[in-house]
Amino acid sequence: MKIAIIGLGYVGLPLCLNFSRSGCNVLGLDVDAAKVEAVNAGKSYIKHIESQDIATHIASGQLCASTDCSKIKDVEAVIICVPTPLNKNREPDIQFIVDTGKAIAPHLRKGILVVLESTTYPGTTDGELRDVLEKGSGLKAGADFHLAFSPEREDPGNPASRVAEIPKVVGGCTPACAEKARALYSKAIQKIIPVSSCRAAEATKLLENIFRSVNIALVNELKMVYGAMDIDIWEVINAAKTKPFGFMPFYPGPGLGGHCIPIDPFYLTWKAREYGQSTRFIELAGEVNTAMPHYVVNRGAEMLNHARKPVNGSRILIVGLAYKPNVDDDRESPSYHLMDLFEQRGAQVDYYDPFVPVVRPSREHSRWAGLKSIPWSGDVIQQFDLTVIATAHDSVNYKQLGKWPLNILDTRNAMSGVPLGEKTTVWKA
Repeated sequence: MKIAIIGLGYVGLPLCLNFSRSGCNVLGLDVDAAKVEAVNAGKSYIKHIESQDIATHIASGQLCASTDCSKIKDVEAVIICVPTPLNKNREPDIQFIVDTGKAIAPHLRKGILVVLESTTYPGTTDGELRDVLEKGSGLKAGADFHLAFSPEREDPGNPASRVAEIPKVVGGCTPACAEKARALYSKAIQKIIPVSSCRAAEATKLLENIFRSVNIALVNELKMVYGAMDIDIWEVINAAKTKPFGFMPFYPGPGLGGHCIPIDPFYLTWKAREYGQSTRFIELAGEVNTAMPHYVVNRGAEMLNHARKPVNGSRILIVGLAYKPNVDDDRESPSYHLMDLFEQRGAQVDYYDPFVPVVRPSREHSRWAGLKSIPWSGDVIQQFDLTVIATAHDSVNYKQLGKWPLNILDTRNAMSGVPLGEKTTVWKA
């Protein structure tokens, strides 16, 4: 079977490899010529994907990459994995989906299957995407071609996560569309979960991430409440999770990061207003999580004040720029918000991250583009007035950090149980 996967990022590239392993011939498409060139050269640009894995499938002829969307005329299915960010007003921006639909529509043929995997609000697949596909192709979804939605479930940084082993939710515009999508994913995914419609599948993805957002907001709020009571939230969570039923542990941090949890809930709150529905619970969780970088910076100011130093003029080191441990993905990372807020108070800010050696250009944090990670050196790090652990990478030597005479603000409980030097001070935030 020949398929095309549009978007060679953290979702699309692993999917390309998984379908290639299953015996499909895969065409990877992306507007970024650098990514296309890297894939065709058998080189990985994502930390948890091995270059050899890409090279093997390129060599076998089961995988190739291109920037030319007209090549989809030769495939049986198209899977769309493009970004769905928020605009400057924190409203859904589905322009990448619409632009992709316009690009492929003239090349659709009868019987082809189009599946959207990008997280979005209910109604996008059988609404905006369907409209541009039908208008540009002259074909009708559900009659001339098949249209479905299947939410991505990537878990970067989790070595136990395998694309083929993660159950796949599938919803189609018609029962026939859903069956076509089920048959496609069955070639590469072990378990398929069919739902009644594209909208049900879109809503499923939003529920998954809203569930996490709300529960993370809960423990973030409890962190502040218990902190005021001189109770360690991490100790409380570790004790509570020993209960074998009725409890699931979530952990606090300096804010939300990644492309899903900080963004997806706002897709539903925006769409709900169209139906005259309020989403107070979701919005309150968003407010709590959005406020966490401010809480961390205020704690940092308190720690500096305790050391008789002002924030203005102090040197601040952020340890961890990626949004989660052991990945190189810095999208929506709360570390950037910490850097912005400390700089606004007059501090000089640097960062250390073994997985992000240089800050890449982005729409959200262009201010920091080109900034390089400092070297891991006691001589260098001891020059900072405050060290903030924002992401707890396993490869960071926290025992060594604990020996240096530093003021350490720990937002991830990374220093728990680490022996400290006489002049090392650790606060939690």
